[in-house]
Amino acid sequence: MRVAYTLEQCWHDVPGGTAVATLRVATELTAHHGIELVGVAGRHRHPAVAGFEPTVPVSTVPLARPLLYDAWIRLRWPLVESATGPVDLCHSTAGIPAPSRAPAIVTLHDVAFLRRPDRLTRRGARVLTRAVDRARSARLITCPSATVARELAERGFAEERIRVIPWGVDPHHTTADDIARARDTHHLPADYVLAVGTLEPRKNLRRLIAAMEHIDLPLVVAGADGWGGIARELADSSDVRFLGHVDPADLPALYSAAQLLAYPSEDEGFGLPVLEAMSAGTPVVTSRGTATEDVAGGAAVLVDPYDTDSITAGIQTALADRERLIALGHDRATQHTWAATAAATATAYREALG
Repeated sequence: MRVAYTLEQCWHDVPGGTAVATLRVATELTAHHGIELVGVAGRHRHPAVAGFEPTVPVSTVPLARPLLYDAWIRLRWPLVESATGPVDLCHSTAGIPAPSRAPAIVTLHDVAFLRRPDRLTRRGARVLTRAVDRARSARLITCPSATVARELAERGFAEERIRVIPWGVDPHHTTADDIARARDTHHLPADYVLAVGTLEPRKNLRRLIAAMEHIDLPLVVAGADGWGGIARELADSSDVRFLGHVDPADLPALYSAAQLLAYPSEDEGFGLPVLEAMSAGTPVVTSRGTATEDVAGGAAVLVDPYDTDSITAGIQTALADRERLIALGHDRATQHTWAATAAATATAYREALG
């Protein structure tokens, strides 16, 4: 099976969890499922973002982003075959359907912007809304959580064409030396609450920082500056340390050294930091009624992300119940593997091809 596999997100300013998932699945598919993946991306003057380099050969179509996304969505051009040659299947891995003569699978990681376009830039909301409309013609739609699947069904997608394929997590074996190096590199306090994610409005940092005023621990925030001016707005917050982008190789030690991960995001398609923290032996506080509740599977403290008192109470509960939450989180993390994600993806490929 020869599959065109879009990898443009590896060149986004902030590739994020979607790129992590796409690359880990690519590695598994090529190593264990006998599938030839041909990466597809636009023209770029610079290499992919460090830590997000494609793990399969990449064929280049003759346009650069943002023109590439506009052309794919509006004109259904250029075909991926112009770069890859003939393929059996085209998998658009990041919500932007790439035009192809072959049967199509589109992965929609998160569609909350359809009801809350203010959580994206204006251009981002416009492009992704059009992309969702284009995705309706795909053979199958994959998504990472039951929450996203429900939203797709509510938006008129046929349930029989939706496949929920949860993400996995890499097991973490962090040593005392790893933690010591992370403390030294990032000047970490002895004890802290950790927040991980791109700095953008839906990550809910304003309410988290307000909630932390009643917690006798500093907050450490690991994540690249996104949009909405969050980093500048909150830069002077007392007892908050912003690390900016952190090398993915350093994240396991940051998780392991933290008292807990606070992840009260307003909306997520999945919420990979929840599993990453659990795998590292770190308790998790996250949002009720979002995809992260699905991911947590009863192994985290759930809070109302719109209520700072609820976030404060959740953090206090997690700090008082760390050992039980660590055990529950470890068991939950072991249920999510990239091997399982790739196997389900390969099954979807075969299904799409009949």
